[in-house]
Amino acid sequence: MKGDRLLWIVLGVLAVGLILLLASGDSGTVFGFEDEAFARTLYLGVLGAVIAAGIVGSGIRLSHAVRTGAIWLLIILLLMGGYQYRYELQDIASRVTAGLVPGSPLSVSDADGRAAVMLDRLSNGHFEVRAQIDGTPVMTMVDTGATSTVLTYDDASRAGYEPDTLSFTIPIMTANGEARAARVVADEIRIGDIVRNRVPVMVAERGRLDRSLLGMNFIGTLSGFDMRGERLILRD
Repeated sequence: MKGDRLLWIVLGVLAVGLILLLASGDSGTVFGFEDEAFARTLYLGVLGAVIAAGIVGSGIRLSHAVRTGAIWLLIILLLMGGYQYRYELQDIASRVTAGLVPGSPLSVSDADGRAAVMLDRLSNGHFEVRAQIDGTPVMTMVDTGATSTVLTYDDASRAGYEPDTLSFTIPIMTANGEARAARVVADEIRIGDIVRNRVPVMVAERGRLDRSLLGMNFIGTLSGFDMRGERLILRD
């Protein structure tokens, strides 16, 4: 009964509000409020009353309804906050990942808004980065002395190049001495937020290269790179 009475009251308020809006004519105001503001207030008030009527009619205790509403309000605020600070949260996640997974690139934006990637020196003394080559994660060593980016036989196989079908005719120098390599083209090489497409890549013979190298044919496309202590910064 209480719910029915409240519903009639709501309908009455709504009817009076609509009559006042129609009666305002060309004045554009109702009780000093602009028509649009008055209509919005009326709508929100009616909506709140309907929700209250539903709670009363359902028999749910008011304390329980308030607690549930507060929980949902908190969830909505958290979602809104997460969206507003999504870039800052991505930066935090990248920093945590870089600390937990060696070689993970930390992407940031420089003062000009361009992408930059920070790499920490590993315990072996080298700068290594987990690159994405055609979507496949490949651990590569940053080597400014290497003219080309070179993949090991196994890394090339994981990236889908089928090295068994390649012709190893190009002489290259590695830490293990002279070797031969085959030429392929990577559709995409991604280092954090830095992406290059259609990059020529060498594939070393099986067992002739200990680790894949990120060479100057990728590094040379950057606007610059610099070393700050134990950190290397690549700038798009």
